[in-house]
Amino acid sequence: MPADPRPLTGEPLSLDLLNTRWVRDGEPRDLLTDTEGLGVWLAANGLDSRFTADEPTLERLRRTREALLAVVERPDDAAAARRLDAVLDQGRIRATLGPRGVGEETEFADPAWGPGWTAAYDYLRLLRTAPDRIRACAHEACVLHFFDTSRNGTRRWCSMAACGNRAKASRHYARSREA
Repeated sequence: MPADPRPLTGEPLSLDLLNTRWVRDGEPRDLLTDTEGLGVWLAANGLDSRFTADEPTLERLRRTREALLAVVERPDDAAAARRLDAVLDQGRIRATLGPRGVGEETEFADPAWGPGWTAAYDYLRLLRTAPDRIRACAHEACVLHFFDTSRNGTRRWCSMAACGNRAKASRHYARSREA
């Protein structure tokens, strides 16, 4: 399996799915162009033992990514919410009681919806936890998203080393030109 080429990983599953698109050297990149990239994403998120990296799963995951992007960019848009609801309609959580106590089991009519549904459900968890902490990077050329876990909730960049540093350098350059 090839290494994950994305500049930002480790975000909650729903945002990590959005971050399968990024910009490098001014060129848009997309991890989900083929099943190999899907395999990389599934492995990076510990889903490779549960779901198959095949064409149906790839197509449904891309649809989920578009639905997530729409609702993240336009949280009050009813049409965007309906698109995400359409993904969520593809699975359900079944309560269970077993030897270890109360549990939950996810079920899908079509297993190819599994990764997408799981990412969409994760987005609902983020909305319940702290919707104001779901952020897009503040750098104008960046398309990445993150969940702000900083203590005071003021994180602006996907990465201080990359986008934050570029913004600081731009401000410094602008100040030095003015002087």
